[in-house]
Amino acid sequence: MLRDDDPAIYHPDPRDDDETSLHYAGYLGPRLIVSASFFPSAPPMNSALVTYQLRYMATDFDVQGRGYGARVLAFAEDDLRTLGVEQLWANGRDTALGFYESVGWLRVEGSEHLSPETKLPHTVIFKSLRSD
Repeated sequence: MLRDDDPAIYHPDPRDDDETSLHYAGYLGPRLIVSASFFPSAPPMNSALVTYQLRYMATDFDVQGRGYGARVLAFAEDDLRTLGVEQLWANGRDTALGFYESVGWLRVEGSEHLSPETKLPHTVIFKSLRSD
């Protein structure tokens, strides 16, 4: 869960309603269990590529490890690819790096840092959506 599911920590992103922002979600019946948002963003690497940044990916604690996050991410990646996006990047929380690596994301070596928002360790990660 994002930021320990603490509503007091919630801060809407000013880009949420922008027409170029994309939001994806996964449901188990009527229950929202996973979400991820993507925003056009200048990347810290490969700046010539059309790039979106993944932010705010979260999966409910009790369904983590069951593949729901991977399914939503795969769907989002396919959708973004059809829209001409060539690369994705994110500041991945270090405790989630194993998940991202299992679905093909790569670490940017030397990019480890503390998030200014959460004060938790993060690493810059990316994934190419190009077929070449």
